[in-house]
Amino acid sequence: MTKRTQLALATALVAALALGASGCSDPKKGSAGGGASNPASANDGKILGGAPVKGGTLTVLSNQDFAHLDPARNWVMPTMDFGTRLLYRTLVTFKAEPGKSGSELVPDLATDLGTPSNGGRTWTFTLKEGVKYEDGSPIKAQDIKYNVERSMAPDLTGGPDYAAQYLAGAEGYKGPLQGKHLDSVKTPDDRTIVFELKRPVAEFSATATLPTFAPVPESQEKGTQYDARPFSSGPYKIESYDRDKKLVLVRNEHWDAKTDTVRKAYPDKFVVVMGLKGGQIDDRIIAGEGADASSVQWSDMRPESAPKVLPKPEIKSRLLAESQGCTEMLQMNNSRAPFDDPKVREALQYAVDKEAVVTAGGGPALNEVATAYLPPALSGGKQADTLKIAPSGDPAKAKELLKAAGKETLKVSLAVSTGDKGKAEAVQQGLARAGVEVVIDTVDPGAYYDVIGDTATAPDLVLSGWCPDYPSGSTFLPFVFDGRTIKAKGNSGNYSQFKDEATIKRIDEINAMADAKQANQAWIDLDAEIMKKSPAVPVLLERKPLLVGTNIAGAFGHPVWVGQLDYATIGLKDPSKSQG
Repeated sequence: MTKRTQLALATALVAALALGASGCSDPKKGSAGGGASNPASANDGKILGGAPVKGGTLTVLSNQDFAHLDPARNWVMPTMDFGTRLLYRTLVTFKAEPGKSGSELVPDLATDLGTPSNGGRTWTFTLKEGVKYEDGSPIKAQDIKYNVERSMAPDLTGGPDYAAQYLAGAEGYKGPLQGKHLDSVKTPDDRTIVFELKRPVAEFSATATLPTFAPVPESQEKGTQYDARPFSSGPYKIESYDRDKKLVLVRNEHWDAKTDTVRKAYPDKFVVVMGLKGGQIDDRIIAGEGADASSVQWSDMRPESAPKVLPKPEIKSRLLAESQGCTEMLQMNNSRAPFDDPKVREALQYAVDKEAVVTAGGGPALNEVATAYLPPALSGGKQADTLKIAPSGDPAKAKELLKAAGKETLKVSLAVSTGDKGKAEAVQQGLARAGVEVVIDTVDPGAYYDVIGDTATAPDLVLSGWCPDYPSGSTFLPFVFDGRTIKAKGNSGNYSQFKDEATIKRIDEINAMADAKQANQAWIDLDAEIMKKSPAVPVLLERKPLLVGTNIAGAFGHPVWVGQLDYATIGLKDPSKSQG
């Protein structure tokens, strides 16, 4: 759902496999508020607090529960980091390093990055010897096949769609819960798994980093209840989980560091305290008293806390604010009036005051205006600006378009996550200038994507971001604007419910291109074509501001998981000072 790009990965894939990946051609970061003068960027690419010491309890202060920890359903970037670094391993993963090197692929459960054959339509992985679950039983190839199949079960909503899109014979498959299995995933023995794809996919090694490719043994199947107690293949296991209140992870004694080059597992315990107010979390970590010195925050620092942090060197030295590499969009519900009318949608492109939304999001140090859907890293380091609308919008032009559509006044609903209420109010005020009345509905962050992903109850407008899962336009535009991806429940990405045959046809044509450079340019061109049809308004490029306590060590924002702290290597300076 969200990620950043890196040239080395795309280049290595294309060069080594010679299959014509549609990879990204630029390694630059998203540029939200970048530049040497930006006080929020001072720690970009740095590791805070030095090297951790093993032991102690690291506390995560959060305003929310996780949407999903079930690896078949985990497709929200920060939670993907948490799940894949602490609770379950995948066939392939990313290095635990800041900056560009963090985007490089390394084997995880597999012995290598996989072997393509049959022109890239077949991929074979071999599991390492000695990898085990939390009860000491061996991790088998059949368990990864089972979780890949689970990701297609209608009851297990919200997870990545890649397996359904790439695997041969997956059309209409409803998962393994009724005893049916996919022939296109083969396990000739306990350590070998073979994926048969519909078409060549050069970047399939990167696809195998997704939680979909973590193991779940069939014997542990609990349907939707698996979310509350995933069976661990990582360095920690769940000791207790009181939804919306507290999650406690303790060491998985059967995890073997010798089989894992990425995770360091420094703390003895992770405690996630949920349900706190965002500003309260900021203030506690800024003060850093008692156990809070050994704490980090889960969600972004509140915009109103920036004046308490940026002017103060000691506190600013504990702020990470990496560019997320995502584009935040105002998605309009194209499936019904008034946004089934292209003129109305175009009017909103002009009506939104993006400058005001930047201010509401913490100002230019933490955000900048977006002018296209594809983030900078997928479009040559800078977003296109085909419509050339002023950052503050053009309400007169918006009124003109609404009048032409016979909709001079409108009343619409807008759903946002609780933490985005300020941005929603900025959108509300901007649209009011054009005669559009907006009714805001705030939703708990832990439930937000399930709410807006139900097409029967989806609102008129949602504020939501998307980032590439790995370096390819194929991980962005098809997931946000391909009408075939729309689901009645668990709809992910295409929240605008945009169905356009010309766009679908072009997506298929680009996916079939053998030349990576040609495909990359084709995605950029398609981005401009979709902008003309205005299914959504690109609004912001953001940083991810996160504060850490004074006793935290080894902290950095990972370049792949939207700048979230890398839980593979974080720890404490002095474990004796932690509590719990």
